[in-house]
Amino acid sequence: MATFEFDGGRTIELRIPAKPEYITLCRLALTGLGQLREIGDDTMADLKLALTEAVSNSVRHAYGPDGDGSVGVRYELHPDRLGIEVVDDGAGFDPNDPSERDAMSGDDLTEGGLGIAIIKSIADEFDLHSQPGVRGSTLRFVKRLA
Repeated sequence: MATFEFDGGRTIELRIPAKPEYITLCRLALTGLGQLREIGDDTMADLKLALTEAVSNSVRHAYGPDGDGSVGVRYELHPDRLGIEVVDDGAGFDPNDPSERDAMSGDDLTEGGLGIAIIKSIADEFDLHSQPGVRGSTLRFVKRLA
């Protein structure tokens, strides 16, 4: 894990194996950021849920049942916002295809379910880049902090 200063903020980068048991590490890193800047309990709970959904989607769908790959998480803490980016090098998908979205709604991991819809409802900004047949997906969301 590395910390970088930029634009009045901090960036933390974490890479985990694409296995469910490592999702907790992503949540712990987020909790640590809460020590650098006051983030309300409700906002932190929302951010943990959104992060868990984003990382779970990569763990569950990017690499198939083997989970032979990794997931990168980048946290960007600024005075007025927190941005989180989740990146994998697994199989891409079409986020506009309803059958692809339905496939992302499994419930075999802790927070599983309507992952993308949950993240969109929590985030102030949301961006998802993925394509079928192209390796890798990037999901980014930003939450403005009071």
